[in-house]
Amino acid sequence: MPEDLTRFANRLRAARPDLAAEHLRGTVAAERFVRGEQRTVVASLLDLSTRPDPGAARDTQLLHGESFVVYETREDGLAWGQAELDGYVGYVAASGLGAPRPRGTRITAISSHLYPEPSVRARPSLDLPFMAEVAVRGTTGDFARLRAGGHVPRAHLAPVSGDFVDQAERFIGVPYLWGGRGARGLDCSALVQLALLATGVAAPRDSDMQAALLGAPLPPRVAGKRGDLLFWKGHVGMLIDEDTLLHANGHHMAVVAEPLAPALARIAAAGGGPVTVRRRLAKGVGEPTHWTTAAR
Repeated sequence: MPEDLTRFANRLRAARPDLAAEHLRGTVAAERFVRGEQRTVVASLLDLSTRPDPGAARDTQLLHGESFVVYETREDGLAWGQAELDGYVGYVAASGLGAPRPRGTRITAISSHLYPEPSVRARPSLDLPFMAEVAVRGTTGDFARLRAGGHVPRAHLAPVSGDFVDQAERFIGVPYLWGGRGARGLDCSALVQLALLATGVAAPRDSDMQAALLGAPLPPRVAGKRGDLLFWKGHVGMLIDEDTLLHANGHHMAVVAEPLAPALARIAAAGGGPVTVRRRLAKGVGEPTHWTTAAR
């Protein structure tokens, strides 16, 4: 693991004292090593916890169509493994995983549905979150026909427009949910991760990882601008412009855009402290791309 990721090893390294991924042999100590089995998330959203307890708190969620490497399937119905997208390691319900599927097309509506037939009157069989991945076989009218069965509105697979801040603004009003990554609820770092993903940029999952790895730090006297990321201990937001903050937060329990100065004062007064670091993405990073509409 690169030096700048070692501090996050408990979340990004598939290793326990009794079991570890085969590719870590020689770098970590474990009783046994396994190669792992590639699986695909077939649930709408699949909760992941870092603790092996079916009732444990959610640490993140995997999106429909994401790849997950399973290193252990337990008798209690949990599977331990690692998410391919962001490297997060933890336990998920094995029932939410299926056989490997080919890479596909991203859902670009903030929420969509899987229909058993190409009709808006059909009863949807599954909710599909923003950035879920589906493999398309063909089209039937206004619907995309999927390789795994079912149909998705073609409009919900259209290219995104605007930059990653535009993508995040689409979630204004969505409830705050610790560990969430969908339109029914998401947290501050998921908002950043998904908005960047929509414009073709892979980002770490948690705010401390993003503060360490995304973009470059800004000197204190440099004025903020659209797209700058502001970090507190355990929190992240982005600037819509120099004076407006966009973030998912527990105060409003929602994604909101609010004046920056009052937000800074409120967060500090509530015990969140001052901004610890400001980071700016490289020029061009986060600008819209069309990769979401093409199979990969």
